[in-house]
Amino acid sequence: MRILSPKMDVIFKLLFGDARNADILGDFLQAVLDLDAAEFAELTIVDPHLKQEFPQDKLGILDVKLKTKSGHTIDIEIQVLSMPEMRQRLVYYLSNMITEQLREGDSYLELKRSICIAIVDFPLITESGSCHTVFRLLEQQEHFPFTNLLEINVLDLTKVPTEEPGKLMDWLRFIKAEQEEEFQMASNENAAIQKAYAKLQVLSDDEANKMLYDARVKAWRDEQSRLGGARRDGLAEGRAEGRMEGRMEGRTEGRTEGRAEIIRLMFADGTDAPTIAKTLHMEEARVAELLAPPM
Repeated sequence: MRILSPKMDVIFKLLFGDARNADILGDFLQAVLDLDAAEFAELTIVDPHLKQEFPQDKLGILDVKLKTKSGHTIDIEIQVLSMPEMRQRLVYYLSNMITEQLREGDSYLELKRSICIAIVDFPLITESGSCHTVFRLLEQQEHFPFTNLLEINVLDLTKVPTEEPGKLMDWLRFIKAEQEEEFQMASNENAAIQKAYAKLQVLSDDEANKMLYDARVKAWRDEQSRLGGARRDGLAEGRAEGRMEGRMEGRTEGRTEGRAEIIRLMFADGTDAPTIAKTLHMEEARVAELLAPPM
């Protein structure tokens, strides 16, 4: 049986974003975060949409969003395709996770910690060779924390060591695994990873999940190809004209075409527009627009 890769966002959400798998999620979070283990005894999966204060605010939809026992908010993002704006995107999500906590009249003392965990399959943090980097607000010279309310963890799958022991390394090797032997090796020492592997096998045997996965992989590959061509064309045009507008336009067009392709595939397989919008983190109106026949 083909095992669907958990580093593909649609499968990652089905595995880690399911409240029935809270014990699996809790074990993973304990391996990543410096929080008391009691925090993970009660995990609540919440609506991944970030609150919009005004209609013109940018829509943000997180991959997996949850609250711990005492109310800390955690966002888990997984990204396999290189995104030059990924750092800015994480800061934007984290800022919204803080501001959405308070209502009118609430005290700032009621704020809980907001933590982003970004799992990436490209070298996002080029300044470090570590596969796990943690960012907080620290004083520049003496490095003491201003507050613990904001934290970003970056887990780089491209830097995971082959044999280094430890719970976090086992989890990262499981997430990046592609072959059955790799999954088995990663799960040997951890009962929670063994359970995650068993759940993943069930997900991989579901025909609907296979179609969704294949559509996502195809769109991802098409987008990679289009972006590569767009970057080359844009760079050539930018050099010839002494400006970079062509590259940016090409990159945007590549992303739009890739997204439209997966929408058409999912719709052809019988997935309705609201489900497509939820799965791909889009507004329903935009999905309908891309499904509409050309005029």
